[in-house]
Amino acid sequence: MAAAGVSSARIAIIHDYLNQYGGAERVLEALHALVPAAPVFTSIYDRRAMPAAFGSWDIRTSWMQRLPGWRRLFRAYFPLYPAAFESFDLADYDVIISSSSAFAKGVIPAPGAFHLCYCHTPMRFAWRTADYVARERIPTVVRAIIAMMLTRLRTWDVVTAQRVDEFVANSRVVAERIRRYYRREARIIAPPVDLPPFTPRDPEPFYLAGGRLVPYKRLDLAVRACSRLGVPLRIFGDGRDRAALAALAGPTVSFLGRVSEAGRRDLMARCRAFLFPGEEDFGITPVEAMAAGRPVIAYAAGGALDTIVEGVTGRFFATQTVEALMAGIERSQADRYDPPVVRQHAEGFGAARFAGQVRRELLAAGVAMPEDS
Repeated sequence: MAAAGVSSARIAIIHDYLNQYGGAERVLEALHALVPAAPVFTSIYDRRAMPAAFGSWDIRTSWMQRLPGWRRLFRAYFPLYPAAFESFDLADYDVIISSSSAFAKGVIPAPGAFHLCYCHTPMRFAWRTADYVARERIPTVVRAIIAMMLTRLRTWDVVTAQRVDEFVANSRVVAERIRRYYRREARIIAPPVDLPPFTPRDPEPFYLAGGRLVPYKRLDLAVRACSRLGVPLRIFGDGRDRAALAALAGPTVSFLGRVSEAGRRDLMARCRAFLFPGEEDFGITPVEAMAAGRPVIAYAAGGALDTIVEGVTGRFFATQTVEALMAGIERSQADRYDPPVVRQHAEGFGAARFAGQVRRELLAAGVAMPEDS
């Protein structure tokens, strides 16, 4: 279904939830910058967890915002999200742009409306359940109940994929998942990465890792590897996995907690290398490290395969084990990287490139963007 003939499109943006700030929310910021007048529909919105700039947006939450203890229980409420997104009345909108890693793509557009879905991944916990559940340390009895619920949720996920007119994936691996689970093709547009001014710095002896400290990021591998090697590791960020990670850490590992944007850029510019041991759908932090001219040591899977050039901007380790990461760190100590070359590679993932590609996708569908109306 095309949006041809839309001369002054009424556009709505849909996002899964606004209760943590990460890569998906940075994409949302870039989408909102394209159409700043567009309302953002989402399941829940925690003002305290989001940047202050979001307070000026037109954010419209679902009835889940009124559920008791939603800040603490938002994961436990997962069976309710499909109904919450289907409850949004989008009859007044010609164009829907969903930013989805789970439920947002399941909204019901008006007849004749055009729906572009920027898919961060098909919902990870539904399609990669065994790995997700194991990392979350969920009790066996609860796993059995969740498995039954997820069977129904996977059906909903496939059915609602037909409500999308065009999928855009953030990486090759996500495009392949869309093809496998939804039987749909997707264009690939990498997420936008902030590119601050570049000033080469001499590297210091420490390694760096961080972001949201949650199990699937596999920062346990970095903690164990650097502890066993006796090399300095600094970890920025916070999350529910912090206590477990701290229990694994040796004396060379330090936890910095939340740091400012300026502080994070400074750490990236000074580190010996950025460690990226998880499998991410894209992974913005490695590109941010490369934007600071520093190499990345990454697990060879997921979006890292799209962003890191072996021997030019970093190196891969092949298996997700402590030993493999230790070997990668040891081998990297003989590597030599050219910071301006590393930075130049990162510039291919800038925000202007993202905005231009998304705009072209919408224009090709016949959507008149605000500057073109």
